[in-house]
Amino acid sequence: MLETRTAARLANLWDEARAAPMSEAQLLLYRSNLLGSDKRITNYGGGNTSAKVTEKDPLTGAEVEVLWVKGSGGDVGTIKLDGFSTLYMDKLEALKGLYRGVEFEDEMVGYLPHCTFNLNPRAASIDTPLHAYVPKKHVDHMHPDAVIAIAASKNSKELTQKIFGGEIGWLPWKRPGFELGLWLEKFCHENPDASGVVLESHGLFTWGDTARECYETTIRIINRAIDWFEEESRGKAAFGGEVRPTLPTAERRTIASKLMPAIRGMISAAERKAGHFDDSEAVLGFVASRDLASLAALGTSCPDHFLRTKIRPLVIDFDPANPEIEKTLAGLPAAVEEYRRDYAAYYERCKHPDTPAMRDPNAVVYLVPGVGMITFAKDKATARISGEFYVNAINVMRGASSVSTYMGLPEQEAFDIEYWALEEAKLQRMPKPRPLAGKVALVTGGAGGIGKATAERLLRDGACVVLADIDDSALASAHKDLAGRHSEDVVRSLRLDVTREQDVIDAFATAAVEFGGIDILVSNAGISSSAPVDETDLAMWNRNMDILSTGYFLVAREAFRLMKKQKTGGSIVFIASKNGLAASPNASAYCTAKAAEIHLARCLALEGAEFGIRVNTVNPDAVLRGSKIWTGEWREQRAAAYNMKPEELEEHYRKRSMLKLSVYPEDIAEAVFFFVSDMSAKSTGNIVNVDAGNAQSFTR
Repeated sequence: MLETRTAARLANLWDEARAAPMSEAQLLLYRSNLLGSDKRITNYGGGNTSAKVTEKDPLTGAEVEVLWVKGSGGDVGTIKLDGFSTLYMDKLEALKGLYRGVEFEDEMVGYLPHCTFNLNPRAASIDTPLHAYVPKKHVDHMHPDAVIAIAASKNSKELTQKIFGGEIGWLPWKRPGFELGLWLEKFCHENPDASGVVLESHGLFTWGDTARECYETTIRIINRAIDWFEEESRGKAAFGGEVRPTLPTAERRTIASKLMPAIRGMISAAERKAGHFDDSEAVLGFVASRDLASLAALGTSCPDHFLRTKIRPLVIDFDPANPEIEKTLAGLPAAVEEYRRDYAAYYERCKHPDTPAMRDPNAVVYLVPGVGMITFAKDKATARISGEFYVNAINVMRGASSVSTYMGLPEQEAFDIEYWALEEAKLQRMPKPRPLAGKVALVTGGAGGIGKATAERLLRDGACVVLADIDDSALASAHKDLAGRHSEDVVRSLRLDVTREQDVIDAFATAAVEFGGIDILVSNAGISSSAPVDETDLAMWNRNMDILSTGYFLVAREAFRLMKKQKTGGSIVFIASKNGLAASPNASAYCTAKAAEIHLARCLALEGAEFGIRVNTVNPDAVLRGSKIWTGEWREQRAAAYNMKPEELEEHYRKRSMLKLSVYPEDIAEAVFFFVSDMSAKSTGNIVNVDAGNAQSFTR
């Protein structure tokens, strides 16, 4: 019977009515998703689940035992049935006869494809033997913070016995692989009444005869560990107590917005990186503590934590009691370089003759006293997940140090996992990064037809996008649509009036906190107006100038400031108009403001060149579909100027063009993509007309 005593405990989420009609494979999936839904049980991508299922052999028709186990690189919380590998158990058993000993265990991974059942294309993970050789139908391997805190304690064996008695055993540290699978099998045969085992510096294995029994055992054992730590740590100050103040929320974000672009610029030489900021309670408690420096230097214990967070974090020299951010920024280059030297020395100390070349020597995790944690990785999701893993590590350190001495992985063991040939092979199999991977774009007018199409195009090729617009309703709708198709990780939205200087400054600070900086600005915010010059009042004239000239100046200025801090260049694209080059009747305010945009872009191209900041212009014409400025009065006014009905405009513009084609938002987005991508790396100060051909707007 599952115990449930306090709110801090894990809940039993098993629904027998839902589970009753499920097959064994479906029950495995159900169990996996339940376990993966709570990060206290296992982190993203961490842990494995398995079930040994009787299946009909597709060749012989005979019933055979098949191991269903989470495939390589999967996540138990989001896995589907096609995420499991399936292997013949009799063939897995036969592998024991081929095993030549621990020094050759990596070669056993190459035999796993020969054990595949039913031509399943899902690659088997290195943890497959750990599940195959446990003589139980259902096996869970989780990374719960409360149990890893036991596993990472100096006296983890004694603590395991004290907390669990004989129900849960203990095995010393051993890198995952074939040998550990044999160790688990031996343990099970020697301890037939055990329900699981704690793996030193690693995690928890539990098992059962049914999917429900296995799930409930996992939850019960974790809850027992949570209870024990709560009791033992009651009244004790975590990490030696707080010795530094925690800054207010707004001040923390301001500090992060200044640090993140600076760090990002220093570590993005080999590949552009996206950032993530975390000032959760767990992080703030750790970075305020007496033991911050000593514990951070030890690194993490669980291999999954380590692979995501590197050998150790970089603790930023910042005093929240005397927050001199300029002093901290001045000291960053030396701190980052020192970390690189230390990492290179670690590599040299630990490498073997066949070790792969040294990888990126920059830190992944940056701890800022009084402020929080910053993480950087090749994309936003990886940066966020790396941060989550380090939060898990903080929880582990809190638990272990409250009852014992926390122990990180020995340096050589950590290195051998980081540069494991099997991990290297996995990295080599990863798909080539998309053209805009790691880059961050801010798109003004992002909820309109051109803005949203541009955001979609940039997202599709790997960029993170900040949508900025003054229309709250349209902005919410665009965010929901784009985030739903590209993930919440890569889309942020904010209300922005480009004519308000402080709003613009705040928008770029938000982009810096959310993603680490800015690489791309697409200045697209716009309005429209139409009236004969003698009927154009000053308010109309000023409104055009405020949005289409001053607004473009303000966002470009902030982009320049941020890009120059990063020192990694950048790309700015103005969405101007055919009307900036070709006069149009009854639109003097609009045409003049658009001409100012174009000339501003030319001036910025001159100023930006020495900093690698490219500035180019796209001139659309008659993009009616999805456009907010072509609704209401503007459409009617332009129709009146041409003495036609509003619904006749689109066909009129198509016929007027040289190519007799309509221009759509997606066409403008392609031109923007050209200018922000490496395809135009040697292009600045240029104009591309996307107007289906209009001789009046030829640039020369």
